[in-house]
Amino acid sequence: MTDATPSARATEPTLSDPPTPSATPAPATDDTRNSAASLRGVSIVMSGGSRGIGLAIALRAARDGANVTLLAKTDRQHPKLEGTVHTAAEQIRAAGGGAVGVVGDLREETDIDRAVAAAVDTFGGIDIVVNNASAISLDGSLEVAAKRYDLMHQINVRGTFLFTRAAMPHLLDSSRPRVLTLSPPLNLAPKWLAAYPAYMTAKYGMTLTTLGHAHEFADRGLEANTLWPRTTIATAAVANVIGGDELMRRSRSPELYADAAYELLTGRARNGETLLCEDVLAEAGVTDLAAYSPGVEESSLFPDAFV
Repeated sequence: MTDATPSARATEPTLSDPPTPSATPAPATDDTRNSAASLRGVSIVMSGGSRGIGLAIALRAARDGANVTLLAKTDRQHPKLEGTVHTAAEQIRAAGGGAVGVVGDLREETDIDRAVAAAVDTFGGIDIVVNNASAISLDGSLEVAAKRYDLMHQINVRGTFLFTRAAMPHLLDSSRPRVLTLSPPLNLAPKWLAAYPAYMTAKYGMTLTTLGHAHEFADRGLEANTLWPRTTIATAAVANVIGGDELMRRSRSPELYADAAYELLTGRARNGETLLCEDVLAEAGVTDLAAYSPGVEESSLFPDAFV
C-alpha cells in the first residue's frame, strides 16, 4: 500500500493563500523544458506531496531543477505525520527546484483551481500532473463506514479526475504533456476483488480515470500512465494503518518509487500503460534494488496489493 493519506478520516484542512516562493524558479528554455533526458525547468503540479512517495518524487525532480506546485492539506505539523506542505516546499527548493506549496483540499474544486493557477502564474504553465494523493481504509464490505467509503472515492477517483481536468487546458499547451497517477494495474484476480472492495474500487478508479484521459487526449500528444510497486513502500500509511514497524522494515524506501517515476517521465514516450516500478527501472538498466531496502533479503520484502 502506498497511499499518502494514512487513514480515511474526514478531517477538514485549514485553507490559506498559496505562499510566494522564496526561490527563483528554475529556468525553462526551449531546449531543456521538455527534454527527454532532464526535468530541468519543467513545471509539475502534484496532489499531496507533504511527505512519503510524493515528496520523494518531487525531490528527485528538483535535483534536475524542476518546478513543483503542491496541493496538500497539512498546514501545521501533525502529531503522527512528518512534514507539512510548507516544509516540503522548502526541501524542494533546497534540492535545486522551484516550489509553491498550496494548502487545500482535493475535494474542493476551488482549491484545485488555486493550485493550478499558482503553477501557471509562478512557473508559466504545466508540463506534468502527478496524481499522488490518496486515502486508504482496508475494512471489508460489512465493516467499512460510509464516510470512509465516501472519502476514498472523493480523494482517489473524483480527486484524480478533477485535478487532472483542471490542469488539462494548460497541460495540452506543453510540448510534452504528461500525467502520472500512483495507482495499480487492473488485476481482476478474485484474490484482489475480494480483499477490501471499497479500497479496491477507489484505487482501480484512479487507474481507469487515467487510462480514459490517455485515450481521450492521445491525439493531442498526452502521455498518461500509472505506476505501482511490487512490494510495499515505507510510508505513513504502512506505519500507521497497515503493518506498523515490522512491515516498515520489510518495505522498500520511497526512493524506489521516485526513481521509477523519474525514468518514466524522462524516458521514451508511452501512453495508456499501467506500469510497475521495478519493470520501469529494469528497462532503464537498474536491476539491483538492494539499495532501496538495505539489510533486507529480497524474499523478506512484503508484496503490495493488486500485483
